Amino acid sequence: MTARVVDVTALPGLAGEELGASGWHSVSQDEIDRFADATHDRQWIHVDPERAARESPFRCTIAHGYYTLSLAPYLIPQILSVTGTRLVVNYGLNSVRFTSPVRVGRRLRLRATMQAVVPIKGGMEATLALAFEVEGELRPACLAEAVYRYYV
Repeated sequence: MTARVVDVTALPGLAGEELGASGWHSVSQDEIDRFADATHDRQWIHVDPERAARESPFRCTIAHGYYTLSLAPYLIPQILSVTGTRLVVNYGLNSVRFTSPVRVGRRLRLRATMQAVVPIKGGMEATLALAFEVEGELRPACLAEAVYRYYV
Protein backbone atom coordinates (compact mmCIF):
# COMPACT_ATOMS: atom_id res chain seq x y z
CA MET A 1 0.00 0.00 0.00
CA THR A 2 1.43 3.34 -1.06
CA ALA A 3 0.23 6.44 0.74
CA ARG A 4 -1.07 9.43 -1.18
CA VAL A 5 1.47 12.23 -0.72
CA VAL A 6 -0.09 15.69 -0.49
CA ASP A 7 1.34 19.08 0.39
CA VAL A 8 -0.42 20.71 3.34
CA THR A 9 -1.61 23.52 1.05
CA ALA A 10 -3.58 20.97 -1.00
CA LEU A 11 -5.53 19.57 1.96
CA PRO A 12 -8.61 21.79 1.45
CA GLY A 13 -9.06 20.28 -2.00
CA LEU A 14 -9.48 16.84 -0.44
CA ALA A 15 -12.53 17.78 1.65
CA GLY A 16 -15.31 15.28 1.06
CA GLU A 17 -13.01 12.80 -0.69
CA GLU A 18 -12.42 9.18 0.26
CA LEU A 19 -8.67 8.86 0.70
CA GLY A 20 -8.51 5.08 0.43
CA ALA A 21 -7.65 2.14 2.64
CA SER A 22 -4.55 0.96 4.46
CA GLY A 23 -3.03 -2.46 4.14
CA TRP A 24 -4.39 -5.31 6.24
CA HIS A 25 -3.13 -5.77 9.80
CA SER A 26 -3.40 -9.12 11.58
CA VAL A 27 -4.66 -8.99 15.14
CA SER A 28 -2.71 -11.39 17.33
CA GLN A 29 -3.25 -12.54 20.89
CA ASP A 30 0.23 -11.26 21.68
CA GLU A 31 -0.70 -7.71 20.62
CA ILE A 32 -3.98 -7.91 22.55
CA ASP A 33 -2.10 -9.10 25.66
CA ARG A 34 0.49 -6.32 25.36
CA PHE A 35 -2.27 -3.73 24.96
CA ALA A 36 -3.99 -5.18 28.04
CA ASP A 37 -0.74 -4.88 29.99
CA ALA A 38 -0.18 -1.28 28.85
CA THR A 39 -3.73 -0.18 29.68
CA HIS A 40 -4.33 -2.40 32.73
CA ASP A 41 -7.51 -3.66 31.03
CA ARG A 42 -7.21 -7.40 31.47
CA GLN A 43 -10.86 -8.36 31.08
CA TRP A 44 -11.06 -12.09 30.35
CA ILE A 45 -12.86 -11.63 27.02
CA HIS A 46 -9.61 -10.12 25.73
CA VAL A 47 -6.87 -12.11 27.48
CA ASP A 48 -8.19 -15.56 28.41
CA PRO A 49 -8.51 -17.68 25.24
CA GLU A 50 -9.71 -20.80 27.08
CA ARG A 51 -12.47 -19.01 28.99
CA ALA A 52 -13.45 -17.02 25.91
CA ALA A 53 -13.77 -20.27 23.92
CA ARG A 54 -16.16 -21.61 26.60
CA GLU A 55 -18.13 -18.54 27.69
CA SER A 56 -17.88 -15.79 25.09
CA PRO A 57 -20.55 -15.46 22.41
CA PHE A 58 -17.64 -14.97 19.99
CA ARG A 59 -15.99 -18.29 21.00
CA CYS A 60 -12.57 -16.64 21.07
CA THR A 61 -10.89 -13.58 22.52
CA ILE A 62 -11.61 -10.20 20.96
CA ALA A 63 -9.49 -7.08 20.71
CA HIS A 64 -10.18 -4.13 22.95
CA GLY A 65 -12.10 -1.39 21.18
CA TYR A 66 -9.39 1.06 22.17
CA TYR A 67 -6.75 -1.29 20.73
CA THR A 68 -8.52 -1.06 17.38
CA LEU A 69 -8.68 2.73 17.62
CA SER A 70 -5.04 2.90 18.72
CA LEU A 71 -3.98 1.49 15.35
CA ALA A 72 -4.95 4.80 13.66
CA PRO A 73 -1.46 6.38 14.01
CA TYR A 74 0.01 3.25 12.40
CA LEU A 75 -2.57 2.90 9.61
CA ILE A 76 -3.25 6.53 8.60
CA PRO A 77 0.30 7.07 7.23
CA GLN A 78 -0.34 4.11 4.91
CA ILE A 79 -3.19 6.15 3.39
CA LEU A 80 -2.06 9.77 3.57
CA SER A 81 1.29 11.52 3.93
CA VAL A 82 1.19 15.29 4.34
CA THR A 83 4.32 17.20 3.37
CA GLY A 84 5.25 20.81 4.04
CA THR A 85 4.57 20.60 7.77
CA ARG A 86 6.82 21.24 10.75
CA LEU A 87 4.49 19.53 13.23
CA VAL A 88 1.43 17.27 13.11
CA VAL A 89 -0.76 17.00 16.21
CA ASN A 90 -3.50 14.50 16.96
CA TYR A 91 -6.01 17.09 18.20
CA GLY A 92 -8.62 14.59 19.36
CA LEU A 93 -11.79 12.79 18.44
CA ASN A 94 -15.25 14.16 17.82
CA SER A 95 -16.90 10.75 18.04
CA VAL A 96 -16.05 7.07 18.40
CA ARG A 97 -18.26 4.01 18.17
CA PHE A 98 -17.19 0.38 18.52
CA THR A 99 -19.76 -1.25 16.26
CA SER A 100 -18.50 -4.81 15.87
CA PRO A 101 -15.94 -7.08 17.59
CA VAL A 102 -12.51 -7.87 16.21
CA ARG A 103 -11.83 -11.54 16.84
CA VAL A 104 -8.27 -12.65 17.50
CA GLY A 105 -6.56 -13.83 14.33
CA ARG A 106 -8.64 -11.60 12.07
CA ARG A 107 -7.27 -8.88 9.82
CA LEU A 108 -8.39 -5.30 9.83
CA ARG A 109 -7.65 -2.21 7.81
CA LEU A 110 -8.51 1.46 7.96
CA ARG A 111 -10.57 3.32 5.37
CA ALA A 112 -10.39 7.12 5.64
CA THR A 113 -12.39 10.01 4.23
CA MET A 114 -11.39 13.64 4.51
CA GLN A 115 -14.51 15.20 6.00
CA ALA A 116 -13.39 18.78 6.37
CA VAL A 117 -10.34 21.02 6.28
CA VAL A 118 -10.26 24.48 7.82
CA PRO A 119 -7.40 26.95 8.15
CA ILE A 120 -6.12 27.59 11.66
CA LYS A 121 -3.44 29.90 12.96
CA GLY A 122 -0.20 28.45 11.63
CA GLY A 123 -1.67 25.68 9.52
CA MET A 124 -4.66 23.49 8.74
CA GLU A 125 -7.09 21.44 10.79
CA ALA A 126 -8.35 18.28 9.10
CA THR A 127 -11.21 16.06 10.22
CA LEU A 128 -11.01 12.48 9.00
CA ALA A 129 -13.79 9.91 9.08
CA LEU A 130 -12.19 6.59 10.01
CA ALA A 131 -13.75 3.18 9.42
CA PHE A 132 -11.85 0.16 10.75
CA GLU A 133 -12.91 -2.71 8.52
CA VAL A 134 -12.58 -6.38 9.46
CA GLU A 135 -11.86 -8.76 6.62
CA GLY A 136 -14.94 -10.81 5.77
CA GLU A 137 -17.29 -8.76 7.96
CA LEU A 138 -20.05 -6.48 6.70
CA ARG A 139 -19.93 -3.99 9.57
CA PRO A 140 -16.82 -2.02 10.52
CA ALA A 141 -15.38 -2.66 13.97
CA CYS A 142 -14.96 1.01 14.77
CA LEU A 143 -16.16 4.31 13.35
CA ALA A 144 -14.40 7.46 14.48
CA GLU A 145 -14.04 11.09 13.56
CA ALA A 146 -10.46 12.17 14.19
CA VAL A 147 -9.09 15.72 14.12
CA TYR A 148 -5.49 16.45 13.16
CA ARG A 149 -3.68 19.77 13.08
CA TYR A 150 -0.96 20.31 10.50
CA TYR A 151 1.35 23.21 11.37
CA VAL A 152 3.59 24.81 8.72
